[in-house]
Amino acid sequence: MSIYLTAIVKSKKETTAALRTMLLDMVLNSRKEEACIQYDLYESAVDNTFIFQEEWKDQAGLDLHDQQPYILAFVTQADTLTDDIVIYKTKKLA
Repeated sequence: MSIYLTAIVKSKKETTAALRTMLLDMVLNSRKEEACIQYDLYESAVDNTFIFQEEWKDQAGLDLHDQQPYILAFVTQADTLTDDIVIYKTKKLA
């Protein structure tokens, strides 16, 4: 059964460009993963917020994704690049 995630990443104003580059790299790498069904990135038109919409084949695939070097690199740098990160694990209703 698919796993759906929405991640909202609020950038520090001074790190928006660096964060954008890192997030776009995450998209390129994540889409190559076998368990990845959807991995889309959006940028707010009004502030420094990025939104991921993700779909994964299963929990095992998502767990493997969370251990990838580019995800671990993001996690170690998140405090310096972001003001807030909120991740929602959801169920698709329609």
